[in-house]
Amino acid sequence: MTGRRMPLEAMCTIASLNHDGCGVGHCDGKVVFVDGALPGEEVRFRYLNRKRRFDTGVTQEILVSSPHRVAPRCPHFGVCGGCRLQHLDPTEQLAAKEGVVREAFTHIARVECADWAPAVAGPIFGYRRKARLGARVVDKKGGLLVGFRERRHSYIAPLSLCHTLDVRIGQRLVDLKGLMEGLSCPESIPQVEFAAGDEAAALVFRHLRDLTDEDVRALAAFGDDYGFAMYAQNGGPETVQDIGGRRAPLRYALPEFGVELSFGPTDFIQVNGETNKAMVAQAVGWLGLSGESRVLDLYCGLGNFTLPIARRAASVFAVEGAAALVDKGRANARQNGLDHVEYATADLDSARLADLLGERRFDAALLDPPRTGALAAVQALAERKIPRLVYVSCNPATLARDAQWLVHSGGYRLERAGVVDMFPHTHHIEAMALFTRTS
Repeated sequence: MTGRRMPLEAMCTIASLNHDGCGVGHCDGKVVFVDGALPGEEVRFRYLNRKRRFDTGVTQEILVSSPHRVAPRCPHFGVCGGCRLQHLDPTEQLAAKEGVVREAFTHIARVECADWAPAVAGPIFGYRRKARLGARVVDKKGGLLVGFRERRHSYIAPLSLCHTLDVRIGQRLVDLKGLMEGLSCPESIPQVEFAAGDEAAALVFRHLRDLTDEDVRALAAFGDDYGFAMYAQNGGPETVQDIGGRRAPLRYALPEFGVELSFGPTDFIQVNGETNKAMVAQAVGWLGLSGESRVLDLYCGLGNFTLPIARRAASVFAVEGAAALVDKGRANARQNGLDHVEYATADLDSARLADLLGERRFDAALLDPPRTGALAAVQALAERKIPRLVYVSCNPATLARDAQWLVHSGGYRLERAGVVDMFPHTHHIEAMALFTRTS
C-alpha cells in the first residue's frame, strides 16, 4: 500500500497575521502559517512542516501583493530573526498587533473591550537600547559571526549593521567584530550585551575563558575610542566587572514626572526609551490618581512605574521578586527624593502575596509581569477589591488568561485596552489593559 505523495509547494490566500508575524491561510483543509506573507496576499509557499492540525511554510513567490507591503530597510531582513515585520507598513503593523490582542480577549478570555485606546508608539528605527548579540566562530562561514539568531534556526546571522539598535552600537557591528577577532579567545565569547542610557552606553562581554591582560587593554581601548563603558562577565550577573577607567553611569529620565532612574548594564529596562515615556504616562493616567491615592505596584523592577506614580500619589507599596532590583529601586527612590515609597521582595507567583499585603488598603494597583503572566497576583488583588487595576503585558495570551479570571470570577470588567509598540518591526507585542470593579 502506498500513501499519497505530499506536495512540496502549494498556493493560498492569506487572511491575517498570527502572534509570530506569519501569514495565516488555509490549504488542503488545514490552517497554514506562512512566513513572509501578508494579509490579502496570494502566495506560493514551500512547506516547512506538516502536522495533524496545521502546517507551516515559507513564501516562495508573491502572486498578489498587499498594498501595505513595503521594502525592508535592512539588508539582513529575512535571514536575521530580530525583525519579522519590516516588510509591512508601520501603521499596519500596529493594526495587526492590536488584532492579535483583540483575538486573545475574544477567544481566550471570552470578553470584549468597548474602548480601544490609540496605540502608544515612538521611534521605529534606532530605538533599541537593550540587546544581547550572539557570537560564534564558524570556520565554514569565514570565522567569527556576530549578530542575532537566524529566523528559523539557532545559527547566528552575521550582521554588518542593525537599524533597530541604538545607533551607538547598530552602526558599529563591523568594528565590534574586528575587536573580538583580535582577542585571544573569540571562540569563548558567546554573547555581548548592549545597554544604553540617555547619555552613556555599555557593552558586557560574556566570556567562558579568562581574558588576558592584552585582551583587557584592547577592550578598554575600544571603549575609549567609541564611548562605551566596557564590562566582562564570566558567570552570573554578580560577576560583571568593569574594564578600564570609563564607568559612566547608566541613567534615563522620565521628564514628565521629574524622575531619573539609574540601572546596571545587565538590568532589565524597557527597550524603547521614547515609547516607554508615553507608556508610563498612559499607565499613570489610567490609574486615576489623586494626591490621596494609595497604590500597589507589582513586579516593580527598578521603579519605572513606581517613581512616576509616587509623584502623583500619597503612597506606593512596590513589590518585586528579585532582591537586587528592590535594592536598586530603593536607591532610585532616594535619589529622587521620594520617601513615601515602601519596597518589599516577594515571590509574586505565590499565594503568599496576600500575607505580605496584610491589612494595607489600596485605591489602585499596577502590575507589569513577565511573559508567564500574573494569575496568582490578580487573584490576591481581587480579594482586596481594589477599584482599578492597570495591567501591562508582554504576552497577549497570558494577559487574556488573567483577564478571563478577573472578569468571569474576580468581579472586574475590562474597561479599556491598547497596544504599546515597544518593539517595532518585530512580532513582540506589548499591551495595556484597565480593569475596574463591578461589585
